[in-house]
Amino acid sequence: MWKTVEDFIREQDLIPAGSKVLCAVSGGADSIAMLHVLYQLRAKLGFTLVSAHYNHRLRGEESDRDQRFVEQFVELCCGAQHTASRGVLPAVALYTGSGDVAAEARLRGLGVEETAREMRYAFLRSTAQRVGADWIATAHTANDNVETILFHLARGSGLRGLGGIPPRRDGVIRPLLTTTRQQVEDYLSRQSLPHMEDSSNQDDGYTRNRIRHQVLPVLEDIAPGFAVRLADTAARLRADEVCLTQLAQELAEQATPWEGGLAIDAEVIAAAPSPIAVRTLRLLLGRLWGGDQNCSAVHLNALLRLCQGTAPSAQVYLPHSTNAQRAYEKLLLLPRLGPIPWEVGPLPLPGVLDCGPWHVVCTREEYHGQTQGPWDFWLCAVPALEVRPRRTGDRFTPPGRLGKTVKKWLIEEKIPRFQRDVLPVFDCGGQAAAVAGLGPDRAFAAEEGLEAWHIVIAPSEG
Repeated sequence: MWKTVEDFIREQDLIPAGSKVLCAVSGGADSIAMLHVLYQLRAKLGFTLVSAHYNHRLRGEESDRDQRFVEQFVELCCGAQHTASRGVLPAVALYTGSGDVAAEARLRGLGVEETAREMRYAFLRSTAQRVGADWIATAHTANDNVETILFHLARGSGLRGLGGIPPRRDGVIRPLLTTTRQQVEDYLSRQSLPHMEDSSNQDDGYTRNRIRHQVLPVLEDIAPGFAVRLADTAARLRADEVCLTQLAQELAEQATPWEGGLAIDAEVIAAAPSPIAVRTLRLLLGRLWGGDQNCSAVHLNALLRLCQGTAPSAQVYLPHSTNAQRAYEKLLLLPRLGPIPWEVGPLPLPGVLDCGPWHVVCTREEYHGQTQGPWDFWLCAVPALEVRPRRTGDRFTPPGRLGKTVKKWLIEEKIPRFQRDVLPVFDCGGQAAAVAGLGPDRAFAAEEGLEAWHIVIAPSEG
């Protein structure tokens, strides 16, 4: 087993020389075996070892028993160690923590297992930071990997899920990932090392335990060595996933910021092979949500159909208060902010006004034929302007063009539907003198050589 673990560490470069590793120890067979093997390998591989135990306080006296056992094991079996070069390695330090997982789960409204994992990893990460550890080592074995893969397979999964548990991710390493549970048990027996049994591991009410106790033995009986071979298959699938994700990353880099979210050409996504397109969408959502978040296949496929479709204003509601919207040729991923306050009111002439999501600046200037734009334009010096949203029946006639309803102009100019109801309309005596995104109406456009109102509209910083 030493050789299996050592070869895997070297092959994956899991523990570079000079690193400091925090070993997570529950007291169970896997974690005790991992701690002891790393304790034996630290001199040969040139790393520093410390350990940590988290008491979830879920099993009463049994949880406290496990903590006392880990404390005694580390003290008795992981003391100062003489090396072949006549040096002395220090005893392995143990850091402990605890939390009321059951109470926290009720408070968060989450499952006990999920809450326990989050609290345990929070403790491990804070402890690693406090002691200066480069890596956190957890005792996931080849069997754990197989159980994870079979669980994902049963639920339905792509390459990402079928790749199982990665050897390294987010500062966590798994040195036992190619070691079987049988190897662990044989090692503990030959080394005469004690360990604790968690009574919940025998409860087949947990899905993972049913896979472990009922499914895996059948598969091993049909094909001896199944766990090891499936672990090898998972490694190949992870390599395929890395390759596809790198291609998707190149595509995702074409996205640009857009009103608190992201925008990308829908055609770019639609034209990509489906495996790359779906991964690109997942990466974009991860960027928007602040991490590589899991997103269900249902949502990813809906996003892909949104890109492949022709509806110019279609949308999909996503988790984390996010909307995906088509804005003609663009795919927009935007935070769902809810209704934006919008009050009808006079525009200061001159002055500044924040209306809904827009910031409007009005100054008095003489007009000398400057280009009239949709967001930066000049109106004749009318005595008053009211700012309001568009109304049904509003008409608009740009200079040199025929008149139409404001709605038709906004559609023709490909203004995204979600913006149309919050665009400021500059009303003079009940008529639309100008519309944000369209510019001034012909009847109210400034005349060359005369005083005019110079109006500039930009998204509000908020």
